[in-house]
Amino acid sequence: MKILSIIKLLRIYQWTKNLLVFAALVFAGELIDIPALIKTIIAFVAFCLSASSAYILNDIIDIERDRLHPEKSQRPIPKGDISILFAIILIALLSMIAIALSFYLGIRFFIILCVYVFLTVSYSLIWKGIFLLDVLVLALGFVVRAIAGAVAINVVFSNWLIVCTLFLALFLGLAKRRSELLLLKEGAENHRSVLIYYTKEYLDQLLLVVAGGAIITYTIYTCSPEVVKRLGTDKLYLGLPFVIYGLFRYLYLVHYKNEGSDPSKVLISDIPTLACVLLWAILNIGLIYWGKYF
Repeated sequence: MKILSIIKLLRIYQWTKNLLVFAALVFAGELIDIPALIKTIIAFVAFCLSASSAYILNDIIDIERDRLHPEKSQRPIPKGDISILFAIILIALLSMIAIALSFYLGIRFFIILCVYVFLTVSYSLIWKGIFLLDVLVLALGFVVRAIAGAVAINVVFSNWLIVCTLFLALFLGLAKRRSELLLLKEGAENHRSVLIYYTKEYLDQLLLVVAGGAIITYTIYTCSPEVVKRLGTDKLYLGLPFVIYGLFRYLYLVHYKNEGSDPSKVLISDIPTLACVLLWAILNIGLIYWGKYF
């Protein structure tokens, strides 16, 4: 039972967010380079361990508020399945391994990982209580993941792809706030004080803005002369229908199913969304690595 509680505490399903570190490997045309692939895998593991450390720390900080939440109250720490002392020891262990892996990838990657850890820890302590900055800091965590993948293998990452990542992350963060607002209703501010400043209508407007921003910046990225020249294909725009469908599908889940509170769960539980992401990835890999044959 203890092992299952630890697995639940680590929130392994949330590690899907760290797959963003592979974006640089794929879009730099380095996927078939074994040393680069190994470095990216190490970067992925380092971010997963760091993320789990941050999740555990957040659970310790929010233990009393989580006990008021219908879902979070079932987490191991607020439920009492794992003690705070054991959780602290686990944080130290995971952090040491992550630091060792980051140094293996070089000082620049270590600095990027430190920035990520700073964002996640400061979010738990400060930013999650500040209107709008709470969502922005969450989004920056995704951007840092994407940049870290490029730093790990020492390649250039398109500015447009970074901006697109920011818009997409903002989209997911705002959807999360909307779902929390509807799930907790009158008691929303008791669990997360910043929710008192949000309304469903306001969040709906912001979701449309950032969804449009994600689509536009992704379109610009795929048609960018710099990207076309570097990757040797001008067909990346063919992935645009998958991006549009994925965003529209997620909006549907948020508005009609109220399932936007946890993007990682949506990705692995909603078959159309999962299929869309997989097909988009397969298409892009095919275009980048075998596009010259088309």
